Amino acid sequence: MRCNQNTVIEDSIVNLVPYRKEHVLQYNQWMSDPFLQETTESEPLSLDEEYDMQRSWSEDEDKCTFIILDCSLPDTPGTGQHGGRMAGDVNLFFNDPDERATAEIEVMVAEEQSRRKGISKRALQLFMAYAHTQLGVTLFRAKILESNSPSISLFSSLGYIEAKRVAVFKEVYMEYKVDTKEAIALQETAKAMVFKQYDQE
Repeated sequence: MRCNQNTVIEDSIVNLVPYRKEHVLQYNQWMSDPFLQETTESEPLSLDEEYDMQRSWSEDEDKCTFIILDCSLPDTPGTGQHGGRMAGDVNLFFNDPDERATAEIEVMVAEEQSRRKGISKRALQLFMAYAHTQLGVTLFRAKILESNSPSISLFSSLGYIEAKRVAVFKEVYMEYKVDTKEAIALQETAKAMVFKQYDQE
C-alpha cells in the first residue's frame, strides 16, 4: 500500500517495517516451508514471482502489509539496520471496495526463535491501532483454519469473537468490532507508537 511504503512503527518488543525488496529472499525461504504454506493457506512462489508480488503489494491500495522485526534478535543480514530480526508479517486485505471500514487481518511469525514470545499479539495490537487511526478500519475479520487452535486463541485474547464457521473451507471467521471502548484503547496504543521513515541502506 502506498501510504505505508516508507512507514516504520517502533516498539520495544517488535518493529513493523514496510515489505521491501531486501526482505524478499528471506520471505521466499519462509514460504517454502510446507507447515507455513498449510497454516497460511498459501501456494509456494518462485523467487522471481515473490519479487513481483512484493512490487505489486507496495502499490496495491487494497492490501497493507508490514514485516515484523523481533527487537530481541540482531538484524537479518542484507536488510539494513532497522531494529531486529525478520520474524514474520502482518497483513490487511480490503476485499470490498465499497466498504473500506472492514478489513481482513492476518499475522504470521515464521521464525522459530521468535515464537512463543508474545510477538504475534504485540504486532497485531500495533497493526490494529495503525489500521484504525490511519486507515479508518472499524471491523477486523480473521479467517483461521479450524485446526489452528493457537491462532484462534491468539485472536480470542485480543477480543475477537467467533462470527461463523465455513465448513467447506474448514475455517473459523473471527471478528473485532471497534466500538467506543475499543476505539479508545486503539487510540491510546497509537499515541504510544513511534513513527519513523524507512531508510534503505
